[in-house]
Amino acid sequence: MANKLLSEMGLPKSIANIFTARNLITAKDVLSLTEFELMELLDVDLAVVASAVAHISEITCPPYQTALSLLEQRVQNERMAGHLPTCLKGLDNALCGGIPFGVVTELVGPAGIGKTQFCLKLSLLASLPSSYGGLDGSVIYIDTESKFSSRRMIEIGYNSFPEAFHAEGMAQEMAGRILVLRPTSLSEFTDSLQKIRVSLFQHGVKLLIIDSMAALLAGEGVQGPQRQHSLGWHISFIKSVAEFSRIPIVVTNQVRSQSRDEISHYSFQELSRVDCSEASTNLDSRLVAALGIHWAHAVSIRLVFESRSGQRFIKLAKSSLSPPLAFPFNITSSGISLLNDDGVEMPGPDIHTIHCQGHSSIITVGSEMMH
Repeated sequence: MANKLLSEMGLPKSIANIFTARNLITAKDVLSLTEFELMELLDVDLAVVASAVAHISEITCPPYQTALSLLEQRVQNERMAGHLPTCLKGLDNALCGGIPFGVVTELVGPAGIGKTQFCLKLSLLASLPSSYGGLDGSVIYIDTESKFSSRRMIEIGYNSFPEAFHAEGMAQEMAGRILVLRPTSLSEFTDSLQKIRVSLFQHGVKLLIIDSMAALLAGEGVQGPQRQHSLGWHISFIKSVAEFSRIPIVVTNQVRSQSRDEISHYSFQELSRVDCSEASTNLDSRLVAALGIHWAHAVSIRLVFESRSGQRFIKLAKSSLSPPLAFPFNITSSGISLLNDDGVEMPGPDIHTIHCQGHSSIITVGSEMMH
């Protein structure tokens, strides 16, 4: 707007001619000078200069916007940016349509809580023909723990989309669209990522799933600061793939036990000495995401999967648009099913904690708790 021509601004002809004669052609030429400098250059009164500058500024400068209008615009842009619906109504509403394109979404929680079930359903939804509400594309599923089950995925498909899956040859076609990679080491995983960027457009990939990142590092015996260093390149690369390809990327993360003297990396999770003392006697309250602070900052959406007194929850712990919400769920023959679509708002640090009460699938490996 600063380069807008003065001749296009509807200025009075008398002052417009003076601007032209003094070689002031654009709004920037005028607004770069003070009013007194303009008076001297143009040889006109201050009132004339002030009126012309006000007119130019009004046209050139963007209008004021309220905080509410900015929020509404952001929500609208988010809805238009593209999403992969999860078919979980409450969660999709909170995420403005589902798992967003172009960013990294993280699923974190203990073993057996339902993260892989969630990923299998997403794989189906991305590969499902558009006539049935899917993205009609291929999926790259990086399965680092050999947990991907074709049989379970087909079962979810038959129970979730009976019309589609009972069509002749549909189950085989859907299964053929999901490309599974099983790297056994961090170096193999790195090689896989390099090849993925090339194959995204060749295979019409609409979703990338990594299940799980933490397992690769655990297998390498990488701990502490060295783990953060090892993750650096992978974090940057995965984010760049999401932004470059504009597809959703979903990554699962494990949990570990938090040591008694470990201080939370997040200011909003800081505990008092009394709280820390109480937490040290309660194993359940000391579960944290395994990949650490750098990884936490890299993801745009974090969904925490947990269990309290035997009831499973999905918590929307990180999102730029949604309030912190918790949704109770069950795992059925058709995958994950929410018990209600409203969710429970959960302000404060509790949205970031990871519980596993009544859930016995966590095992301790060395000083860490993994799934």
